[in-house]
Amino acid sequence: MRTLIHGGRVIDPSERIDSRLDILIENGKVAAVEPELLDADERVDASGKVVCPGFVDCHVHEDPVADGHLYADPGRAVLACMLRMGVTTVVAGNCGANVCDPVDYLDTVDRDGAFANVAMLAGHEYFRVLAGATDGYGPASDEQIRTMTAAIRRALDRGCAGLSYGIRYTPGVDGRELRGTMAALAGTGKPAACHLRDDAAAVFGALAEFLDAARALNIPAQVSHIGSMAGFGQMERFLALTDSYRAGGMDVMCDCYPYSAFSTGLGSATYDDGWLDRYGCDYGVLELCEGPYKGQRCTEAIFRDQRSAFPSCRTVCHVMRPGEVEKALGHPGVLLASDATLHLGQGHPRAAGTFPRLLAEYVRPGKMSLYDAIEKMTTLPARRFHLTGKGSLRVGADADVVVFDPERVRDRATFAEPIRPPEGIDLVLIGGQKAAENGRILNGTLGRAVRV
Repeated sequence: MRTLIHGGRVIDPSERIDSRLDILIENGKVAAVEPELLDADERVDASGKVVCPGFVDCHVHEDPVADGHLYADPGRAVLACMLRMGVTTVVAGNCGANVCDPVDYLDTVDRDGAFANVAMLAGHEYFRVLAGATDGYGPASDEQIRTMTAAIRRALDRGCAGLSYGIRYTPGVDGRELRGTMAALAGTGKPAACHLRDDAAAVFGALAEFLDAARALNIPAQVSHIGSMAGFGQMERFLALTDSYRAGGMDVMCDCYPYSAFSTGLGSATYDDGWLDRYGCDYGVLELCEGPYKGQRCTEAIFRDQRSAFPSCRTVCHVMRPGEVEKALGHPGVLLASDATLHLGQGHPRAAGTFPRLLAEYVRPGKMSLYDAIEKMTTLPARRFHLTGKGSLRVGADADVVVFDPERVRDRATFAEPIRPPEGIDLVLIGGQKAAENGRILNGTLGRAVRV
C-alpha cells in the first residue's frame, strides 16, 4: 500500500524542513519526500494544511490494566484522548508511578495494540513499594534501596526509556535513596525525570536536590511540569538556574503544559497541611472532578470531608500564573507535555487539549513560531527519550504523521468537559495507517510498544 500526502506544508524540525512537499508512505515508513510525487494507491489532499511528524507527549500517566488488558474505552481512555489531538507516541510511567510492571505494560501494548505508541519509564515509587518501602513518608533501608535499584536496572535493560521520580508524593526519599536508585541509569544515556519534592518558594532547593544528584552521576535530567512547580512567581529564576546547570555542561531539560491549573489526587501530599500558605490561597481555588461535589469549588468543610472519604478524587487547583506558564513554554529548554491523567474520563482538560491548545493560544497569536512549536511537540521529545524513528519525517522514519489546519486547530476540552476532542486535527497516521480523522478514532489498535 502506497499512500501519498500531497500539497501540504511539511514541517520537520529534525531535518530543518519547512516547505511545500509531497510525502510517500510505503510499508509503514516514509519512502520519499519530494516536491511532486504522483504514483500511489491512495492520495491525501493536504493543500492549505500543515503536515508534520506525529506529536510526541513525553509526560503521560498511562491507562490502567484490568484482566490483562489496557483500559481502551475510545471515549474516555487517556491514550484515546492523545490520539484525537494528534499524539502518536507517549512516554508514560511518570512521577514515579506505574500501574503495573512497566515491561509487562509494554508487552500488553504489543499483544493488543493501543491508541498510540507507548514508551515506558520505570517508576521509582512502584519499585519502592515492591521492595517493601510502603511508607511514602519514611526512609527506605539500605537493603530496600539495593532491591529496588536492581529491579529498576532490569526494567531499563528490558526496554524502559528512563527512570521517573515523584518525590513530592514520596517525601521519605532521602539523598541516599535518590543517588542509589539513580545509579541504575549509569552508562545507559537514559534520563531521570522528576516531579520535584517541593514547589513555589521552596522549588529552588528541590530543583538543586534533583539536579545535583543527576550531575554527580552524569545522568540526563528531565524536570517535570515546571508550570506547576515554579508558576507562582519563581519561573524566571527557576529557568535561570536550569540554564546555569546547562552552561556547566549538564544535560537538563524541562517540560510544561499550557494551563494555569494543576491536577492531582485529593489525598496526595500536595494537599498536606501548609498548602494554603504555600500557594497564598483559600479553599476556593480547588475544584473537584469526581464524586458528590463534582464541578464544585471547595470549602474547608468539603475539603476535609472528601479528603477523608474520597482521597483518590481527581482535583484541579487553579493557582498558577498564566504569564509564568507562558514564560516557561517560550524557553528553548522546555518541551510541551500534557501530564495527562484521567479517571474514567474525569480530570484535567490537558489530557485532551494540550497540543492543539499550544497551536491555538501560542502560535496563532504570535507568541511562538509554528516551527518552534512543532519542534517542542515532535523532534525534541523524541530525541530526549531516544525514540528511534519517531518525531521525524526523514526517509526511513516511522510513518507517524499529523495533518492539521493551522487556522482552525484549537482545543475544545474544558474543566467541565475535560475530554472533548479538538478541532482542526484533520488526519492522524500511525505506521502509515489512518488512526483518526477529524476527531474520530478509526483504528485504536495501531499503537505499539517503543523499547529503548
